[in-house]
Amino acid sequence: MRRALLIALLMLGCAAGWLLWRAGTIGGEPTDDLPPGAPLDSLNGVVVYHNGGMGAVHGRHTVDGYNVGLRYQCVEFVKRYYLEHHHHRMPNSYGHAKYLFDRTLADSTFNPSRGLMQFTNGSVVMPRTGDLLVLDAWTGNAYGHVAIISAVGNGEVEVVQQNCGRTRERYDLDLVDGRWRIDHDRVLGWLRMP
Repeated sequence: MRRALLIALLMLGCAAGWLLWRAGTIGGEPTDDLPPGAPLDSLNGVVVYHNGGMGAVHGRHTVDGYNVGLRYQCVEFVKRYYLEHHHHRMPNSYGHAKYLFDRTLADSTFNPSRGLMQFTNGSVVMPRTGDLLVLDAWTGNAYGHVAIISAVGNGEVEVVQQNCGRTRERYDLDLVDGRWRIDHDRVLGWLRMP
């Protein structure tokens, strides 16, 4: 009886978690009634759009032959942000979110595929507003995730992101032994304009 109750509670918890994830929320507000492409937020005039669901694909977004990415995905937002705000086009404009960060490069070096400086989580260089934050893949998301750092201060970084449950998220930022670390186990690092 006890085992059956434990299994039932576990199944109920998993179902509730899936329903909350599927419903999607932006700042705690449900987004199910919004169409894909509806504006949700913005950073420096660059709009964050509603994707309509984590796995939804709405075609490729290109600008003058430059691949910005799959519409309303996280990569499309950060590349569109860098294109519109910094007029930056990545030399290699393809790849899933986790591949924007080159794991073979040392901390504080130039990433030639992205045309950006790259800093490993645990860097001697502090993240700053406007940096592109890269998160590794996890169970349920083999592609990883990217966002733009919108604020740094008070021991935190805030990010703005697209195709996620919330358009804004905060992570703790720690300085330990002279190295800056964003306290999130999937953060690979950050990139910025040289």
